[in-house]
Amino acid sequence: MSSQIAVPLDEFYEHSADSAARYINRELSWLEFNTRVLAEARNESYPLLERLRFLSISGSNLDEFMMIRVAGLVGQVQRGIDRVSIDGQSPTQQIAAIREAVLEINTRQRAAWTELRGLLGDAGITIADHVRVEPSRYTALKNYFLDEIVPVLTPQALDPAHPFPFVANEGLGLLFTLTREKDGAQIVEMVLVPSALPRWVRVPGDKAVYISMERLICRFADHMFPGFRIEGDGAFRVLRDSDIEIEEEAEDLVRTFRSAIQRRRRGQVIQLELEEDFDPVAEAVLLDQLASDETTIIRSDGLIGAKGLSDIVDEDRPDLKFPSYSPRYPERVLEHDGDCFAAIREKDIIIHHPYESFEVVVDFLRQAAKDPDVVAIKQTLYRAGNQSSVITALIAAAEAGKSVTAVVELKARFDEEQNLLWASKLERAGVQVIYGFVDWKTHAKVSLVLRREGTRFRTYCHFGTGNYHPVTTKIYTDLSYFTADAKLGRDAARLFNFVTGYVEPRKTGQLAISPIGLRAKIYERVDKEIENARAGKPAAIWAKLNSLTDQGVIDRLYAASQAGVEVQLVIRGICCLRAGVPGLSENIRVKSIIGRFLEHSRIWAFANGVNIPSAKTKVYITSADAMSRNLDRRVEVMVPLRNKTVHDQVLQQVLLANLLDTEQSWEQQPDGAYARMEPGDKPFNCHRYFMTNPSLSGRGGALEAGAVPKLALRKGAV
Repeated sequence: MSSQIAVPLDEFYEHSADSAARYINRELSWLEFNTRVLAEARNESYPLLERLRFLSISGSNLDEFMMIRVAGLVGQVQRGIDRVSIDGQSPTQQIAAIREAVLEINTRQRAAWTELRGLLGDAGITIADHVRVEPSRYTALKNYFLDEIVPVLTPQALDPAHPFPFVANEGLGLLFTLTREKDGAQIVEMVLVPSALPRWVRVPGDKAVYISMERLICRFADHMFPGFRIEGDGAFRVLRDSDIEIEEEAEDLVRTFRSAIQRRRRGQVIQLELEEDFDPVAEAVLLDQLASDETTIIRSDGLIGAKGLSDIVDEDRPDLKFPSYSPRYPERVLEHDGDCFAAIREKDIIIHHPYESFEVVVDFLRQAAKDPDVVAIKQTLYRAGNQSSVITALIAAAEAGKSVTAVVELKARFDEEQNLLWASKLERAGVQVIYGFVDWKTHAKVSLVLRREGTRFRTYCHFGTGNYHPVTTKIYTDLSYFTADAKLGRDAARLFNFVTGYVEPRKTGQLAISPIGLRAKIYERVDKEIENARAGKPAAIWAKLNSLTDQGVIDRLYAASQAGVEVQLVIRGICCLRAGVPGLSENIRVKSIIGRFLEHSRIWAFANGVNIPSAKTKVYITSADAMSRNLDRRVEVMVPLRNKTVHDQVLQQVLLANLLDTEQSWEQQPDGAYARMEPGDKPFNCHRYFMTNPSLSGRGGALEAGAVPKLALRKGAV
């Protein structure tokens, strides 16, 4: 996809100081990322149902983008806020460009669905939306509709006596134009599909036959409307403004969030999806009641809500999915008979998820809950999921008499309601629950365990780049760092005091904490590379992040490039920096990796005056992306890796493998568009590398399966 935000290269030379020439629009960069996700739906090297999964993910991503980012821009326009973006566009200009790009993505989604639908049929999975099914299946489907679906549905006439009903966010509905046979009167009926019903229905029987809920209802609608003739029908889907805004002076944060969650369900309609052949009479009613000038109208010729295709992905066809993968349990912990504290005490440990099991993080807390020598546990919780073993472990610790503190972030988007439930459950168990700052999110991922050992106390810490969430830990690549380093332990305690008691640490020994000093630490390290380059020393920066949008960090990296610093960036999603522009960023390269796992770990590495990678390279892991919100409005941590083994594993295995990947990588062009990298003579897939090689972390040496292949930079490889 051309990124929709391309600037001709000759303009870079003529207007090098112009915002559009220096920066890429954040929203359009995100849409470019989602286009890369969607492209995997047509990647013939993937199993068929995995391709369908990518199509579903692209739909889910786009829904959230419309409900949050576009809704925010619409709100700015309505309130008369004319705040320009990093590339100099007004909210109105951005909305116009976004709509054009969104329509293009929807066109690509429908094309992908058309292709996949045919391939699914060839593989024995029939999509019966517009296909006749054999008589026995038809009878089974009809009986299913009458017995299981009709009792749940509530048709509602639309007339002066029946006001237009409320359609919930992400609500799916149908409108029918009917003629009453006895008197010829015409009425319009609405049927809203309850969220409890499946989006796609598997027709009863051995063969895999699926039909969408809206087509199922339309196919047998005459049974809902006896005495009427159906003149026309149409399915629609609604997306509403789902952002939550909290006033800084809110007196009761819990009560405020409960109220805000209720308001979100009734937010302004941001997007309305309609079937392309929607009945004109019914469509006029729908647009009059739901649409406004700010509503994006999407017309589809056969796919309403790509997100729902995940129901078909669940079909039990392992031959059409990636081979199953079971994460390894860290060997170092097993060597100590499962004693996490003994393993950490011996040497720091880095765990690479999902290749190594997240269960070790849970076991760390479970062991702390049972250990009579553990005095206190402190834990941040941003996203914990709806079946959290971490929560269970904290409750067990509190019930065992430990002092347990949980910092629960209520502002974790779309997890607010779940986090409120967890907070209540934790408090009932005796956990001290803290909600942190009203105007800052606590996004840091930290566990602290204080243990009595002999005549003194020792602090054990876990620092993570991802969430304590049982589902995402299986598909997100993240790092978990366990340490008993006393300096890091003291800094972690200061971090918790900052969040729970607003006691801002005057100084930290190792951790950089935002919004206090993390930005300054990044600037300091970039400036050091600039200084080294000007002094003729080796100078390089490697970084792996989810997003790069902060103007200050981007400008620092531009300055580094102009000073001769080689900058290699692996940015999975949004990137507002333009790479490879002569005179601005010719020494910067940006790539994005899209594959089986979602790249989520955040790593910085600075050459520090010698050729990178080396033992002297400064390496940090962090919970923060290079975004203004992370650096200025969130509580985050950046952790230096000083242990030699951990340092080398992250730098020379994890980070280097990402830089070397060619099979799943896209490279940013100067105009902001991305091009899929050519695999080359020696193709390299970093996900396959981590899945098929022995444990890279949790143990300093090689396992019995053999030594880990050593990675090395090839000239021109990065």
